[in-house]
Amino acid sequence: MQLVVDVGNTETVVGLARDVTELAAHWRISSSVPRTADELTVLIRALLAGSDVDSSQITRGVIGSVVPSTDHVWAKTLSQIVGDDVVSVGPASKLSIVLDVEEPLSVGADRIANTLAARELYHRDTVVVDLGTATTFDCITREGVFLGGVISPGVPAGLEWLAAKTAKLPFVELRPPEVVIGRRTETCIQSGVFYQAVESVEGIVRRIRDEWGKPDACVAVTGGFATTIGSHLAVADEIEPFLTLYGLAMAGEEMAG
Repeated sequence: MQLVVDVGNTETVVGLARDVTELAAHWRISSSVPRTADELTVLIRALLAGSDVDSSQITRGVIGSVVPSTDHVWAKTLSQIVGDDVVSVGPASKLSIVLDVEEPLSVGADRIANTLAARELYHRDTVVVDLGTATTFDCITREGVFLGGVISPGVPAGLEWLAAKTAKLPFVELRPPEVVIGRRTETCIQSGVFYQAVESVEGIVRRIRDEWGKPDACVAVTGGFATTIGSHLAVADEIEPFLTLYGLAMAGEEMAG
């Protein structure tokens, strides 16, 4: 069993991978709270203790991080929990995928994990839409070649900008609105931000398919907002919130081999 950690800018997703496509448990914790390795170790051990899994079965730790300042803390934390078998996934990792872009060493660990998982799970040319702090679109061939993609502001950006830059508009929770035409300020904001995100994703996917020449490319939606927005996307073929964790588990198996 592997303890896989996807460190994002806003949230960190921790999963217990029983297999490369099966999670025994998973948790989301804030990435913005500064913690020492000892504090983080206590937190992760408490989460493990609350699960039904025997933590002694964890044999490897896998880290995929887009927040370099936390890398050392997470590496030390996992080594205290699982021992010496801790690996970090990055563009220099020896994996069975190809980063066919101009600056391969700048590709984030999450996009690398998504590439590996998409190849293994879908066996099709795929656009992975990762809805997190940023919204990324990854163009991945059926053979596992990452061709690049798109990075755009994430879903929370609209809510935060409106609350920060306007005097009277409040910060509201993102959720699917019951109607498009809101009849109070909060519902107007929810509708605007939600459907702006939906239309943006669908428009960018359409442009990607056209330019790539792959009109039937699979569209897989993942990330923290995958379940909130994914079902409202007409272009979505697959909704898998934990695609990145699966990819990290696959990377851990490959790197161990």
